[in-house]
Amino acid sequence: MSERVRVDVAGPVKTVTLTRPEKRNAMDTAMLDALYAVFTEAPAPADRLIVLRAEGSTYCSGVDLKERLALGVMSGESPVERVFHAMETHPLPIVTVVEGAAIAGGCELALHCEFVVASEDAHFGMSLAQVGLAPTWFLAKKLMEVAGPVGTREILLLGDLMPAQWMHERGLIARVAPKDQLEAEVKKIVDRLSGNAPLSLKAMKAMIVRQLAFRDGVAHDDVDALVQAARKSDDSKEGMSARLEKRKPNFSGT
Repeated sequence: MSERVRVDVAGPVKTVTLTRPEKRNAMDTAMLDALYAVFTEAPAPADRLIVLRAEGSTYCSGVDLKERLALGVMSGESPVERVFHAMETHPLPIVTVVEGAAIAGGCELALHCEFVVASEDAHFGMSLAQVGLAPTWFLAKKLMEVAGPVGTREILLLGDLMPAQWMHERGLIARVAPKDQLEAEVKKIVDRLSGNAPLSLKAMKAMIVRQLAFRDGVAHDDVDALVQAARKSDDSKEGMSARLEKRKPNFSGT
C-alpha cells in the first residue's frame, strides 16, 4: 500500500504494520495519509479486527519533527488528529502490539486502539512539554478517558516515559507480557475477537465511543488558543530543534 505502511490479510485479521524503522516509525505526511486510507476503508464482510504493529525497536516516536519544523503550524484539523479520529470511529476493534517506545503521537496512536498489548520492556509517554508543544483538545480527551485526571497530569505535565507495567497497573493498557510471551498474549485476544459475533462487536465499539463523546460539546476555544500559542512559539522551535540535535533546550517562555 505504501512504503510507510504494509497491510496483510489472513482470514478475519487485517494486520497493519508501520514500516519506517530507520526513522523510529516517526509519522510523516506519507505515513499519516496511508494510515488514514486504511482506517477509513470499509471493512470486508469477512474482516473481524485489525492488528496494528511496527517494525524495528521503536513502536512509534510520534510526529516527524524534522518535517513538522519544515511545514510549520497548520490550521484546522491536524493530519494526526484526522487519523486518530478515523481509528476511533472505525467499525472494527483494533489490537496493537507495542515493543520499544511509544512516544507523544506514538503513545496516542496506541491508546486509540481498543486493546494495547505491550512487551514488559516497552515504554509510553507524551514528551510534548519537553519540546514546547501541547496536545489538542481531542488528544487530551483520549488521555482523560483512559488515564483519568491524576494519570493525565503525570503523563502530560512531566512528559517522562512510563514503563508498560505502570500503564497496565493504572488500566491504560490491556496486557503486559515478557518479550518471549508477547505473541501468545496477542493471539489470545485475536482468537477471542475473531470468534465473537461481528455485529455485536461493531455495536459495542460504536456504543462505547458515543458514550465517551460527552467532552466534545464542552466549550474549549480558549484552550485551543493556548495550544496554538504554544505551537507557534519560539520555544516550540527551540524544543524540536534541541530534540533533533540531542541537546537540552533553552526555553525562554516566548
